[in-house]
Amino acid sequence: MSDRQQIAAKVLELVEPFNKKGVAVTEATRFAQDLEWDSLTVLDFVANIEDEFDVIISMNMQAEIETVGQLIDALQRLTAGK
Repeated sequence: MSDRQQIAAKVLELVEPFNKKGVAVTEATRFAQDLEWDSLTVLDFVANIEDEFDVIISMNMQAEIETVGQLIDALQRLTAGK
């Protein structure tokens, strides 16, 4: 399994408790529109992601990440040097 696949699997696992609508989550799933997350949910989710991957996701980076796939790509870049 590639690093990206491992990251994707973990991200999907971490999304699940926040997926109150039962949306089928793919890399194209949008956090705000499809999952209907509010800002508090996003903060909780980002905290979980940061803890799990031992990274910091800046506010600027958060603003640019709209889909699950974009988050996976960002995490791959952030964890590449570890």
